[in-house]
Order: sequence, then structure tokens, then C-alpha cells
Amino acid sequence: MDILIFVILGTQDKPFTRLLKALEKEIKKGNITEQVIVQAGSTIFKSKYMEIHDYLDMKTFNDYIKKCDYVITHGGVGSILDSLQKNKKVLVVPRQAKYDEHENDHQLQITEKFTDMGYILSCIDIKDLKEKWEELKEFKPKKYISNNKKIIKNLENYIDNI
Repeated sequence: MDILIFVILGTQDKPFTRLLKALEKEIKKGNITEQVIVQAGSTIFKSKYMEIHDYLDMKTFNDYIKKCDYVITHGGVGSILDSLQKNKKVLVVPRQAKYDEHENDHQLQITEKFTDMGYILSCIDIKDLKEKWEELKEFKPKKYISNNKKIIKNLENYIDNI
């Protein structure tokens, strides 16, 4: 079975070509030999090395996450959590305001938090992509456990005590 990398750029209205250019460069160099499928959102990028889709319906999107071996994604919480809940190894390359990829740098903060907790690997400087990709292959992420049940229990307790 072929190894699959699913790249998720989210639905942000600003392009994130910086990541796709870096991935294509590593593919051309032979550092990434795996099949790469991209959900590009509003990022317009043509490549003969990657299968690129603008937007995917939720079923197709979730199917790609389920069958992929690795996820490379922007720093969106939804993309990170979707991937962690399906026990994927995740490399996050956050969008950055200085490149006009987002309005602010909250994705850097999100990425830092998930990295510090041991759930993901991060690639803040795109020049480190090759090294981070190699590191991801051996990475043993901490098992993600949702705290939704705890939140629901706290809400139920609160409501019961009103």
C-alpha cells in the first residue's frame, strides 16, 4: 500500500502558496516520495507532483484523513483536531501574518501549544521542512484525548445546580 500525505490548507481566504512551493521543492529533490493530496482552499497552485483539490466535501475530506499516513496542515484547530482524533502523525506549518497568510499570528500560538503538549510536530521556519518531515516519520505523538465529556459533565452539573 502506498504511503499517503494529506495536506490541509483550510478555508482561509488568503493563499498559502509558501507551503505548497516548499513541498514541491522537496518532492522534486526526492526528499518526499510519497503520494501527496492537497485540500488547497483558496490557494491557487498548479503541480504535476501533487493532486490538488480546492475544496472537498466533508465525506471525501474525512476519507482522506482516515486513509492517509501523515497530515501536513496549517495551524487551524479544526484541521489539527480532526487529524489527532483519527490518530494521525501531524506536522503543522502555521500561516504567518508576516507573509500575509493570515491577519494575525494566532496559528503560531496554537501550534506552539499543541507542540508543547506532545501531540504534533511543528515547522515554523519553512527552511526546516525536510528535517521536520524526516522527524515526523519517527515521531511518537502523545495520544489525543478529547475533554468534551468533561465539559458536558461540568455544564450538566451547572444546570442541575441552578
